Amino acid sequence: MMNTSQVSYFTLGGYFDPGLLKYFYFIFTLSLYILIVGSNVLLIVVIGVNRSLHGPMYMFLCSLFVNELYGSSGLFPFLLIQILSDVHTVSAPLCFLQVFIVHSYGAVEFLNLAVMSYDRYLAICYPLQYISRMTPKKIAILISVTWIYPFFGLVISLSLLTPLQLCGNRINKVYCDMHSVVKLACYDTTLINIYGLIATFGTIIVALFLILYTYIQIFIVCFSGSKQTRQKAVSTCTPHLASILNFTFAGTFEISQSRFNMSHVPKVLRIFLSLYFFTVQPLFNPAIYGLNMSKIRNICKDLISNIKN
Repeated sequence: MMNTSQVSYFTLGGYFDPGLLKYFYFIFTLSLYILIVGSNVLLIVVIGVNRSLHGPMYMFLCSLFVNELYGSSGLFPFLLIQILSDVHTVSAPLCFLQVFIVHSYGAVEFLNLAVMSYDRYLAICYPLQYISRMTPKKIAILISVTWIYPFFGLVISLSLLTPLQLCGNRINKVYCDMHSVVKLACYDTTLINIYGLIATFGTIIVALFLILYTYIQIFIVCFSGSKQTRQKAVSTCTPHLASILNFTFAGTFEISQSRFNMSHVPKVLRIFLSLYFFTVQPLFNPAIYGLNMSKIRNICKDLISNIKN
């Protein structure tokens, strides 16, 4: 047995030898990363410099875009190095850092989407009281909780993970995640498994409960309200619902792959769906909000035309 303090690296078994195609994969992955960074930074800047976009909904969107940058930056630079490398290993400290980023990204994303559903609920169900209920102080508190709660939970998780004695150092994925490291432990890991399940499903259940409750109330108001109310709800809620469904699909597979035996699923498909979690959502959100929300779309058009001129 060896303590994690004596493990200098982990071997990643999720990679395969693509031959000369690795250069194509590298360029493709780099292009995706540049597109993710460019699109999210553009929308953060647009929201930041335009006072007309300093409302609650746009502040929550800005937090969402920052999280897309955070999550993708925890994977893509690492992935680019591994694609060109012939030996797929990662140092123990970097592996634990990636564990922290991967899991906190997922939790922040889900909680951010839940907070955005609450914001839409107040805007549609209580339009006259919206400004008094969604104050700058409340916005700051909601965004702070969205980020601090997952970070605090992950600090506890890592404090339970790092002292584990390991009987191996092979992780059968293309990046590090907590459960893959836990499965290498030499002795009973009931405590960390129970805490991991409570933390994971606690975050998911709280977020899903808030999302379901708010959308039930929104649908009730829509069906009993005017045509104008329904149109407003559709225009503001459609991107949000699409983002929730997309992320739920990605998160469900990722949790299933970590917790259950997925060896019957083709390796290439497992890699694709693992990377879907970090690739599609950071591209999907800027696209759907940037193209769907007229205020952001018009300002982006003006900004791009000014740059060209």
